[in-house]
Parts: sequence; C-alpha cells; structure tokens
Amino acid sequence: MANSTTVTEFLLMNFADRWQLRLLHSMLFLLMYLVTLLGNLLIVTVTTLDQKLNMPMYFFLRNLSVLDMCYVTVTVPNACVNSLTGNSTISVAGCASQVFLVIYFVYVEVMFLTVMARDRYVATCQPLHYPVVMSHQCCVQMTLASLLSGLVYAGVHTGQTFQLTFCQSNVIHQFFCDIPSLLRISCSDTSSYFLLILFSAIVVIGGCFIFITMSYIHIFSTVLKFPIREQGKVFSTCVPHILVVSLFLGSSLCVYLKPSVNSETIQDMILSVFYTIVPPFLNPIIYSLRNTQVKEAVKKVMLRNFHQQMTG
Repeated sequence: MANSTTVTEFLLMNFADRWQLRLLHSMLFLLMYLVTLLGNLLIVTVTTLDQKLNMPMYFFLRNLSVLDMCYVTVTVPNACVNSLTGNSTISVAGCASQVFLVIYFVYVEVMFLTVMARDRYVATCQPLHYPVVMSHQCCVQMTLASLLSGLVYAGVHTGQTFQLTFCQSNVIHQFFCDIPSLLRISCSDTSSYFLLILFSAIVVIGGCFIFITMSYIHIFSTVLKFPIREQGKVFSTCVPHILVVSLFLGSSLCVYLKPSVNSETIQDMILSVFYTIVPPFLNPIIYSLRNTQVKEAVKKVMLRNFHQQMTG
C-alpha cells in the first residue's frame, strides 16, 4: 500500500471537551458494547446448541452475530480509552488498519444480510427446492465468498485512501478513522476517488438493496396466499431482517455518500454511531424479540443453565 502522507499520526475527536461528559459518553458506549457482546454471544450459543435451529437461516444469523462482535470491537473500545485518557492520537498504520476493518465488516455484513434475504425467499417461494438451493455446502460457499471478496473490497479502498496526501491537518473529525473524515483533511484532489466510492456504493450496496427489496416483494406476494397462521410465522422471521437491513444500509449510506466537504463534526459522529454501534447492538434484540423460535431456544438454554446450577 503506497503511503504518501506527510504526517506520522492522526488525532481523533471526542464527543465533548469536559472530562465529566467524556466519562458519561464512555460509560454509555461501554455499556452498549458489553450488551452487544453478550447479546450476540447468546445468539451464537443458542443457535449452536439448539438442534431445532440447525437451519441455513440460523447459520447465517450465527455468522452475523460473530461478525457484529468483531465489528463493534474495532471502534468502541479504542474510543472509550481515548475519551477517558484524553490521548486521542492514532498512528497512520493504526488508522489504516481501522479503516480496512471497518470497510471489511460493513461489506461482509451487507453480503450476509443479502444472503439471508435469499434464504427467506427460497424458503417461502421455492420450499421444495430449499434443501438443494440452501444446502450446507452452498451456505459455506456463500459465506467464504463474502469473506474473501470483502478482503479485496476493503484492500482497494484502504489503499486508495492512504495514497492521498495529508498535509493540511492531522485532526480527524470523528471518533474513529473512516474514509469520509480522511477525505476532508486531505490536500489531494479527492473528486475522482469520491466518484469511485459513489460507484462502488451503487454497485455493492445499491445492488444488494435492490436484490433484498425484490426478494421481499416476491415473499410478501406469496405469503398473502397463505393461511393467517402461516403468515404470522413468515412475518416473524422476515420483519426482523427488514428492520436490520433498513437501519444498517440507511445509516451507512448517509455517512459515505455525503460530499467530502467540511460539515458539523457532532452531526457526523452521531450519524456514524448509527451504522457502527447501533446495528450490532440492536441485532440480537430485534431477532430475539421478533423470532419465536429464537425466544424459545433462549428460554431453554437459560432454564438448562439454571437447572445445572441448582443441581450442582
């Protein structure tokens, strides 16, 4: 990766200047981080131990939970430490690593959500073909394809970003390193790179959004022909997925498709929270509250652990 920067480190921003407010923000972020880890870890545990959830949908839900735990770990712990210690410096290499990982996890999450939409489409509209189309081998292949293509996608964008020159300022108006904030402090011509970001967002995120939308149009048109009781079962698995997709894609597009000009720092930081912290935090809550099978499996695991503790 070519690196023509003239700075050796960057300075990240905090949500507030007063230490008391920084402490409050850190505690809030830390609480959300711990709840995110525990919630997603519970999803992973339940979908692994309960044999009734040994289906492609829960295979991808488990992968999504593991991904979300990694994704939120890239930004939140470092932001909390920086806010508490007042030391917001990050090396160029550290910044590049954070940019790479954030892009990678965003890309893979979009791919996983798209594959989950395909799973729901095949299960609802082509149930007889479901065991073949969504076989375990096919699920593993789609997962590996998402993970490997994400490495290429993140590598290209990280390389392009750090080929820019940063000679005007080293202050990143964000609580973590991301491409929009780096474009704003670059003294290179970023217009062509912004067009590349726009094009890739349209192809990847736009393409996935269209695929997901078309899948659910077919799903809902098919579900309306089902009995009322069967409609409820389908909606209980589809509605959580729609909520997650809308929140994640909407917030990430708002951040990455904004022109690389100076804007309100706090506004940008709050928008970033909605695609870096909120989706991983809400995913286990949404799925556990709206999915009957997951709720029953969670209760079963908790009762089993309680019984083991009482008898032990």
